[in-house]
Amino acid sequence: MLNIEKDEKYYSIIEDILENEEFKRLNNIEHHGITRYEHSVRVSYVSYKICKLLNLDYIDAARAGLLHDFFMSDENRDFKEKFISTFVHPKIAVDNSIRVFGINGREYDIIRSHMFPFTTSLPKYAESWAVVLADKTIGSYEFLKKFGCKFSYAANLFIIFILNYLK
Repeated sequence: MLNIEKDEKYYSIIEDILENEEFKRLNNIEHHGITRYEHSVRVSYVSYKICKLLNLDYIDAARAGLLHDFFMSDENRDFKEKFISTFVHPKIAVDNSIRVFGINGREYDIIRSHMFPFTTSLPKYAESWAVVLADKTIGSYEFLKKFGCKFSYAANLFIIFILNYLK
């Protein structure tokens, strides 16, 4: 995992969230082959760096990036429940973030729209787009790292099938 404690400015922005007992429960939930906690920290830190580089509100991006997947779920969910969660979890994460941390309007938009284009919540702010970009990039990397060999095997089978079909 990232050694975020070395970036004192970043760590001071998100420390209260990381120390929250309810948020720490994300450490017990698998997400793309790591924990939801680790995924959220990665998205938060990359969003923070993007926004800082672009002179955007890196504080809101760091905090909302950390809270974008702030929801609890059962490890034993079936495929249908996981699929539905893709579309409803941003609203749950927003509700949890309001209840526990009292987020502002920009943070609300960042969390609510982070699943765009898979949901219809169009991001309003550049910071929201930074989190969307970070989440999709990091999520894809984590997913491919977890299932990469299986995708490679399936892709090879598909290529063999196509080549045989074209003969």
